[in-house]
Amino acid sequence: MAHSDDIFLLVRERIDTEEVVAQLKAPEDGAVVVFDGFVRNNFKGQRTLYLEYESYETMAYAKIREMGAEIHQKFPIHRVGIVHRLGRLEIGETSVVIVITSAHRAAAFDACRYAIDTLKRVVPIWKKEYFAGGAVWAEGEESWQEAISRPKESIS
Repeated sequence: MAHSDDIFLLVRERIDTEEVVAQLKAPEDGAVVVFDGFVRNNFKGQRTLYLEYESYETMAYAKIREMGAEIHQKFPIHRVGIVHRLGRLEIGETSVVIVITSAHRAAAFDACRYAIDTLKRVVPIWKKEYFAGGAVWAEGEESWQEAISRPKESIS
């Protein structure tokens, strides 16, 4: 079961990583691991102008909450924060932040890596890269229309 202090958000405004950490960090913690994924200026040799993220939000929230519960079951951690940005993002802006708090660093590192890998695989959020000559969906990512028409998959 997810901790009542966990944070799971999809937002359309700038993500304040320090604020997320401050909300999750507690005196019983000995470690906080943060993954801050942000927009880079290139993709497969082309200069990226900006990105757009789309999501099937109802399903995304359900999957993120499932992930949170699973992370608590798999790792001896205290709290989980997953905040993903939607809409248009410029170069350098944070697209996703994952924060894990725990008594010890090993569990926090392991849980954070698991969280980002699982989020990329199972949560219906799609990234479109815009270039001077056009736009493409990031490799391995289908559009939201394709995703909602395929069978449900489990996180495990």
